Amino acid sequence: MTGKGEFSEQELLTEIAGGNQRAFKVIYDSYYRKIFSYALKYVKSETDAEEIIQEVFLKLWLRDPNSLPIGNLDGYFQVLVRNRSIDVLRRKVLENHVDLDVAVNWQEAHNHTEELIILKDTKKVLDEGIKLLTPQQRQVYKLCHQDGLKYEEAAKELNLSVSTVHSHMKLALKFLREYLKQHTDIAALLVIFKLLP
Repeated sequence: MTGKGEFSEQELLTEIAGGNQRAFKVIYDSYYRKIFSYALKYVKSETDAEEIIQEVFLKLWLRDPNSLPIGNLDGYFQVLVRNRSIDVLRRKVLENHVDLDVAVNWQEAHNHTEELIILKDTKKVLDEGIKLLTPQQRQVYKLCHQDGLKYEEAAKELNLSVSTVHSHMKLALKFLREYLKQHTDIAALLVIFKLLP
């Protein structure tokens, strides 16, 4: 097995399902640059794009041989890259302290109507999610994420241990990430991503 041209994609996928590393390398070499471009289009970061495509190829390698066959490999990769990119963007939205109030005000001042609507909708969704946090998770999220306090400062403010504050923050971010996943789409995330530092 020396190149993709000698075998159909279905033959290569069958070989990969059987653990053939050479077949996997043929697909990897054939699609790497293309799906790297897909990922980069979404996340605008080579580091994040690299992480995404490694996960995508790993998913292909670990795919259950008994699952439905892949009809269109290019389409399969596009879907995986898009979904993983959305996850990365959500993580960045939550972990990079995006101030949606400031973002909305900026969009209003610059009359970016479509983006303003998306931002307002997203802020509403995030605010709804924050209300669903437990009281302590909500306090920790507000102090650390919205007010910018360090974990040590929030721990002192709330009379909690630093590890407890860290745990509450981790759970809050996990919940909000899932909440955003269920209630926002790629358009909202791409608009917000433009505002990240």
